Amino acid sequence: MQLTGIHHLTAITADAPGNKHFYTETLGMRLVKKTVNQDDTSAYHLFYADGKATPGTDLTFFDWPVQPERRGTHSISRTGLRVAGETALEFWAGHLRDKARVVSDIQTVDGRASIDFEDPEGQRFRLIDDGSQGSSNPWEKSPIAAEHQVRGLGPITISVPKKGPTDKVLTELMNMTEVREYPSPDGEGTVHVYQMGEGGPSAELHVAVQPGLPFARQGAGAVHHVAFRTPDPAGLSAWTERVSQFRVPSSGEVERYYFRSLYFREPGGNLFEIATDGPGFAVDEPLDTLGERLALPPFLEGRRASIEAGLKPLD
Repeated sequence: MQLTGIHHLTAITADAPGNKHFYTETLGMRLVKKTVNQDDTSAYHLFYADGKATPGTDLTFFDWPVQPERRGTHSISRTGLRVAGETALEFWAGHLRDKARVVSDIQTVDGRASIDFEDPEGQRFRLIDDGSQGSSNPWEKSPIAAEHQVRGLGPITISVPKKGPTDKVLTELMNMTEVREYPSPDGEGTVHVYQMGEGGPSAELHVAVQPGLPFARQGAGAVHHVAFRTPDPAGLSAWTERVSQFRVPSSGEVERYYFRSLYFREPGGNLFEIATDGPGFAVDEPLDTLGERLALPPFLEGRRASIEAGLKPLD
């Protein structure tokens, strides 16, 4: 019983139009679903991904009018984005500086060439050379050349004050394996690398143990949760049963229409989700025109007029 990698990561923005501009124009990702938070329909839920909206490439945002994040532990602290080769990293370093982003020099972190940067609201990213592992589905309309485009998510880094309780959930409940460790690049604590399934950067969770940091407070620029992949509803049901057997409080299975989900918190306070790979974002829109109109799941369609009236324009 194995998770197969990172499914998606959901963060918080207080500026949906600016968010769309940055992720589609500066990062060159595809807006594959423009919908609303199903638990708060006053807020957009924006999904950016590769050209085919592949699971494991989805970077998503809730649009909430909140103050900036207060950084600290008990948080999902850095989002990895995979690119192919150091030539791509060199391109991105120059491109992001041209767009007024502060970018680190190319450095080696956990044996992989990488650069660090932040989005306009302060979300922390690490672009890494993934050695061209796995498939790639470039978006043909991206302003970024196909060979330099973001290939997907991973690794994802979380910060916790203590290793033990989080390790127990990751290894005993979630069947991850700790494979190595390295000093945190920011000089605060040690980072422990946990692997899912066959491993690789798209299937790694990095746990930074940082007892000296204050507790984080979520806000704009923060990550809300990280989701892990299971292939189908039968797999999700098995995970739901397993979480229950370990007596970890959870949401129970939740139908999100584009995938089915289970939510629970690990002991370090971070919200985890396990999500199915399907049916995917083309279930209610043609693949060629994903993200071009407001998409609502069937149980919200009857409220379309009032929902649209409450949303700000993105363009």
